[in-house]
Amino acid sequence: MPDRRKVLTLNSISSLGLERFSSDRYQVGSKVDQPEAILLRSFKMHDMEIPSSVLAVGRAGAGTNNIPVPKMTERGIPVFNTPGANANAVKELVLAAMLMGARNLIPAIKFADGLQGEDIGKQVEEGKKAYAGSELPGHTLGIIGLGAIGRLVADAAIRLGMKVKGYDPEITVDAAWSLPSQVTRAYSIEDLLKGSDFVSLHIPLLDSTRNLIDEARIASMKKGAILLNFAREGIVDEDAVIGAVQSGKLKSYICDFPSAKLKGQPNIVTLPHLGASTKEAEDNCAIMVADQVMDYLENGNIRNTVNFPNIEMPRESAFRIAIVNANVPNMLGQISTAFAESGINIHNMANKSRGEIAYTLVDIDSPSSDALLDKIASIPGVVRVRDLTQK
Repeated sequence: MPDRRKVLTLNSISSLGLERFSSDRYQVGSKVDQPEAILLRSFKMHDMEIPSSVLAVGRAGAGTNNIPVPKMTERGIPVFNTPGANANAVKELVLAAMLMGARNLIPAIKFADGLQGEDIGKQVEEGKKAYAGSELPGHTLGIIGLGAIGRLVADAAIRLGMKVKGYDPEITVDAAWSLPSQVTRAYSIEDLLKGSDFVSLHIPLLDSTRNLIDEARIASMKKGAILLNFAREGIVDEDAVIGAVQSGKLKSYICDFPSAKLKGQPNIVTLPHLGASTKEAEDNCAIMVADQVMDYLENGNIRNTVNFPNIEMPRESAFRIAIVNANVPNMLGQISTAFAESGINIHNMANKSRGEIAYTLVDIDSPSSDALLDKIASIPGVVRVRDLTQK
């Protein structure tokens, strides 16, 4: 059997995704040496020695906090993720959480489980008043973060008769176009918090978002509001939210991130990180990341990375070169000159940058040579050069 590309899996990945890698061209498994790609879900890579053979890392999920992204960027390795693949699963859990909070379902369940004796019916009638809740229609849901999940939550809430306010200073044009027209724009986080009966968080954990919901911001919320966090643990200051629930400022806090501090706190509900834990979401993420990584390894195309620009160029030649380089002036000129000096005609070229990194795809009319690849690699600022000639 001819040499196959090697893909290392660090977690259990859905078979529907792994099946995208044909066995005649790929060797995939958890004990693969010198892999060209790594696929993972929650495995923490920060202390891992990553082989020099690695060209791509693919996360079957949206968050990449468990991956040393800056180090990968320095090495010219794109880190792929799967935004939107698990969005419906998270949306459904957020809706369930809103209903749990609005109808006091968790304390009501605990009350019912604790009933004893022969007169349970009488105890129910006497005790159920303490768990009376409210319905969702007419109440306002504030959504911080209007990415794939936030938009689905907004749409579902509107269909349930709720009013929706949204805040996302980083919203893209495409995301804005797909947002329901009924969503009211909030001009600040405080503006959103003060008018919302429910607040749902859908933003990544960054230095700028750590403890975003702190004591001061909770103080600006409506009394009796319900806070929902199915994004990332560190976005909410746990001490602040515990104090707010204990004082009655917040009715409840419902999140997907158990912790020692939150455990056993009245009116705080923690779920065991179930956001994307559906078979459908795991299948969708695995298929999406497998297709993206495979397209990168074979064609150099990039879709959905957290550290590289998106770039896709249809093949117009069997001969293709992919170049990762620093985003500095005159790189394209030097690259083009290298091809010209080697007598190679450029058929088509695409170049994009993101921050300090730039990426170039070049289709050429004839095969490259080791000398050409070495010449390009020797240009100051070039991080990686790959020959993607189709065989």
